[in-house]
Amino acid sequence: MHLSLVTLIVADYDRAIAFFTDVLGFELVADTPSTTNDGRPKRWVEIAPPGASTGILLAKADGEHQERAVGDQMAGRVGFFLRVDDFNATFQRMTEANVEFTAEPRDEAYGRVVVFRDCEGNKWDLLGPPP
Repeated sequence: MHLSLVTLIVADYDRAIAFFTDVLGFELVADTPSTTNDGRPKRWVEIAPPGASTGILLAKADGEHQERAVGDQMAGRVGFFLRVDDFNATFQRMTEANVEFTAEPRDEAYGRVVVFRDCEGNKWDLLGPPP
């Protein structure tokens, strides 16, 4: 048993795909036409870090309730954790791509960490190995 997907509500599919693939280096796993439960067109968009068994389903907000959740899915808390082998190189690449960081990187017992915001404003931890 494993967790295959988690959903991230986004305002725009293409902007989110660009952020996750071009900035974070994720792979576009699927981008296929689909329909909502009531028959309206939508897209099924999956992204994942290279080699990962768990991915993210990018779901375009549908209606006012979902639109309010864009960028605040975890009520202001860090809700996603991206662990990388080379923290410094990833941090530098993200800095050059103008990713918003909420503070400077710091060292913790579990590794090097810094909080960043994705293209919608959700908070993530960028985690590297302990120094």
